[in-house]
Amino acid sequence: MVRVQNLTRADALSAVRNPLAFIAERWTPASRTVRRAALAALVMSVVIVVTGGAVRLTGSGLGCPTWPKCTDDSLTATSAMGFHGAIEFGNRMLTYVLCAAVGWAIIAARSRKPWRRGLTRLGWAQFWIVMSNAVLGGIVVLVGLNPYTVAAHFLLSTALITVAALMWQRTREGDAAPRPLVGKSVQQLVWFLVVAAVLLIAVGTVVTGAGPHAGDSSEVERIPVSWENIAKLHAVLAWIVVTLTFALWFVLKAVDAPQGPLRRTRDLFLILLSQGVLGYVQYFTDLPEALVALHMLGSCLVWIGVLRVLLSLRERPEAVTDLPGPATTSALTRA
Repeated sequence: MVRVQNLTRADALSAVRNPLAFIAERWTPASRTVRRAALAALVMSVVIVVTGGAVRLTGSGLGCPTWPKCTDDSLTATSAMGFHGAIEFGNRMLTYVLCAAVGWAIIAARSRKPWRRGLTRLGWAQFWIVMSNAVLGGIVVLVGLNPYTVAAHFLLSTALITVAALMWQRTREGDAAPRPLVGKSVQQLVWFLVVAAVLLIAVGTVVTGAGPHAGDSSEVERIPVSWENIAKLHAVLAWIVVTLTFALWFVLKAVDAPQGPLRRTRDLFLILLSQGVLGYVQYFTDLPEALVALHMLGSCLVWIGVLRVLLSLRERPEAVTDLPGPATTSALTRA
């Protein structure tokens, strides 16, 4: 058995002043643990988007009609509020699970040896995005599911996924300066793909804001545009993203690029095809809730796929510290 070190009063004060540093002094996680912590935060950032979509698709957006309490008189949902109250309050509780996952990622990154400050900052960036989105989610409820605030809520969740995906990638890299694996022309093509994907997601929020799934059974304001026209624009952007992805795969094959970018481009292409099939099926079947939920999951996976393609265009090996050689050491001794 391992003897547990007794905590002194000085240790307790140190833990209160800087708990992360206190934990880091006593725990060194394996690299695999740090990667798993970052992946857990990424998975939860996707889960919270999908469950938020379930709230809207079941008409439970105002199941808890106020915020931060569920009702004026109760912090939690009551039995009288029924199914909708349970769904909305359950989604609010998942925010705490997300916070726990992000907290684990922060602690693991801070405790890693040697400490990588950049990883810890990415963890804290996720924390502040979560807090901001929790407040924005409360505003969404207080303004009666205004579609513009709902769109902003989703876009901020996408920002969380972006930072979480970046942190997950950085846990598998070093801190040396990035070295490009492809030429400038390929990098520019990928940036066109990223811009097109951003537009695709942004227009998707307008489709949601103008469409029939308002998030509540009562009359809720919708974005005043033609739902069918904006859906067609969304489809055009989707085809542009698919075309750019196929063109990128072809170019990468032509220039004999490394396997990493090729594999990730292939994965993105397959995700896009699945997402496209879902999109057309749900359009021609009058938007059944189950397919819309799957489409929201697909949207997250598409964005993660685009980010993985972008990040695969360079490598970052472990930083090497230059140590003085024999000649340098001798010269220092003479001095």
